[in-house]
Amino acid sequence: FMVCFGVLIYERISLKASPSRQEAISMIIADIFYGIAGVALLVSGIYRVIKFGQGSEFYTQNPIFWTKIILFAFVGSLSIYPTITYVLWAIPLSKGTLPEVSEKLVSRLRLVINIELVGFALIPFIATLMSRGFGLAGIN
Repeated sequence: FMVCFGVLIYERISLKASPSRQEAISMIIADIFYGIAGVALLVSGIYRVIKFGQGSEFYTQNPIFWTKIILFAFVGSLSIYPTITYVLWAIPLSKGTLPEVSEKLVSRLRLVINIELVGFALIPFIATLMSRGFGLAGIN
């Protein structure tokens, strides 16, 4: 979880118009780390629901759990736009030129990353509510 959040912070801070070759490459590498960490987070979460924790009924019967899953899916789907953008940067980089990165593109990417950061910040809060039994019948 913290790798995902840390990489998003790095992307948010490092993103700028007209990046150097090294800056563009580091953004691509950061996004690769973000993707790997996101998949690891998903797999470990599924494994936790199936094998560990409170048992699958505790999770799957709780609407707070589904809220967390929907939020995770939303944040994950938002990451598609920056990922595609960074993949497109690799094309000119492979040809020895720099990608064209405008202030308008940077502004859009920052907005998406900011929303992702808020979403990721909410996930532990929702998980805490869920672990306290909120959402289960008879518990407020």
